[in-house]
Amino acid sequence: MNKFGVFSFLMVIASVIAFFLLRGPNADLTTGIVVLGSLSLIGVVLALLSKKWLSGILGVLLNGAVLTFAFLLLLAKGIGG
Repeated sequence: MNKFGVFSFLMVIASVIAFFLLRGPNADLTTGIVVLGSLSLIGVVLALLSKKWLSGILGVLLNGAVLTFAFLLLLAKGIGG
């Protein structure tokens, strides 16, 4: 696993930590969506830059899951107002 693969996994871990730090009843949903989305997009780009197949596929899948969660948060914000 090369450095881009490691950084891609670190983006997933940073996204999970950011989610736990930004949650709560007074959480700003817009900030959470922006942070999770941007970390996930950076992670996907790093996974695609990785030359190893395993780290590339796992990085895209894990960061894609975080990006899907950020999209669902965006959808919930749009429905909820």
